[in-house]
Amino acid sequence: MQCLERGKRPVPSLRREMIRIVATEMMKACPSPTKHASTEVAKMLVGKYLQSLKDVIEGEVVGTGYHSLVKQLQARIDNKKRHATPRIKKRKSLSDNSDTNEVPAVMKASVQDTYGCVKWDMKFMPVTETLESQNEKKEKMKILWEQGTFNPDEVKELMESTYYSQRKAINNGTALQTLREEWPFLFHEIGISAQYQELTGLPLTETFLKSVGKKGKQLLNFMPTVCAKKTRRVFETLTKLKFQRGQLEGCSDDVKDMVLLLLSYFNEDEATLFHYTEETNQAADVQVDCLPVTPCIIVCGASCYSASRFMLSIDGKIVNDNIAQFIAAINMLFGSYYCLNIHYPVELRSTLEFLQRFLQHQSREGHKGCDEKTTTSN
Repeated sequence: MQCLERGKRPVPSLRREMIRIVATEMMKACPSPTKHASTEVAKMLVGKYLQSLKDVIEGEVVGTGYHSLVKQLQARIDNKKRHATPRIKKRKSLSDNSDTNEVPAVMKASVQDTYGCVKWDMKFMPVTETLESQNEKKEKMKILWEQGTFNPDEVKELMESTYYSQRKAINNGTALQTLREEWPFLFHEIGISAQYQELTGLPLTETFLKSVGKKGKQLLNFMPTVCAKKTRRVFETLTKLKFQRGQLEGCSDDVKDMVLLLLSYFNEDEATLFHYTEETNQAADVQVDCLPVTPCIIVCGASCYSASRFMLSIDGKIVNDNIAQFIAAINMLFGSYYCLNIHYPVELRSTLEFLQRFLQHQSREGHKGCDEKTTTSN
């Protein structure tokens, strides 16, 4: 309490002790506190001891400022409940005469986290559109895709005007392959950017680049000066990246540094985010059996720095085999989680949530993380 009253940050051991005490008191009042309760308690604590507990990096408040405290409180509560509550509850088998129907696909999609979305489920079609006009525009985009030559502005406008139909298809649980056939531009940088902006109200690439320009250098300075001294994996990654990057300069290479260092800092699985293949390999040459089911960037080269081409896979299927820039690849991967109702995998949850809050300004309450099982849209 003394360091909190003095406005000093507690050392990790004291912070953990505080978490244990607070969680115990919460469970005395309610045996099974919800995440909402943890959030309210964290808000109150950070509000009272702002300088000691708020989430900051290089003087910049990260997200809400209390997200890490919520996660620690909830983790402690979950650990204390673990022995009292079975982790898996099996559904009782139903007889053929049961009047309980299977949960419809639209309900399955709706339970996916809609965090950060301002237009996740459109109730009504735009007044200027009809089912016929939506289908005509969809067919036009399919023709443009087959031709291989198109005006980006025209495609962007077509994607925006058919957003209603796209969301209905996605939220109804349409299979990935069907989405690729019916809405091929959903898996192109133009289409996924248009879908993301309609969905969240934020321009995907512009928001990302603005945040990198404003906060990227702070993060890159923080890693070698603070984290590398405390975490061996971060130190080893920094050493490897210096060798791989060499004399390369530019925003794209800074972003590569950031993503790879975040994976090290959070001790998360690089193989779930990046799959490396030969520089000359085409989509048919990639060993798809080794790909994760969640969105993954396929790096055509020995490293992200030497690669001149990237691919994107979802559900273990390559959905775009020619992405020229790393920033485009990382934005398409990030956007696909939102646009296709996919939860962050446990193996990447902290890295993706950090990018979501620190770089994409998605700092409202909630997250797209999945605690146990990652699900996709089909």
